[in-house]
Amino acid sequence: MKTKITVLLSFILMASISSFAQGFQQRTVAERVKATMDKLSPLSLDESQMQKTGDVFTDYYTAQDKMRADARASGQRPDRSTFEKMSSDRNEKLKAIFTADQYTKYKNEVEATLRPQRRQGNAQTNGSN
Repeated sequence: MKTKITVLLSFILMASISSFAQGFQQRTVAERVKATMDKLSPLSLDESQMQKTGDVFTDYYTAQDKMRADARASGQRPDRSTFEKMSSDRNEKLKAIFTADQYTKYKNEVEATLRPQRRQGNAQTNGSN
């Protein structure tokens, strides 16, 4: 009986670890661009703006992936200042595509939703630390 319980618990542990690890798979550039374009719907972009914006985000995500791959190959962490410059360049290109109202709405409402959400780990939320 003890052996059966141990085997069952081991199986549950392995299954939960493998399912947790699968949650960190990187989405493709096309998947990220599609998700981003879906989040931009409140801006009411016309067809030309949608095409240009899609191109900007495709270039941005491709450059991000290349930088991450280069950093991984060299064993270094990606340089944060380079990511910030890439974001700044992306925003300048978007500013040229969007109207002033669209860009303001993008900066105030949409941009924060584009950042990856970080998991809080084992953070306790009950306030009794």
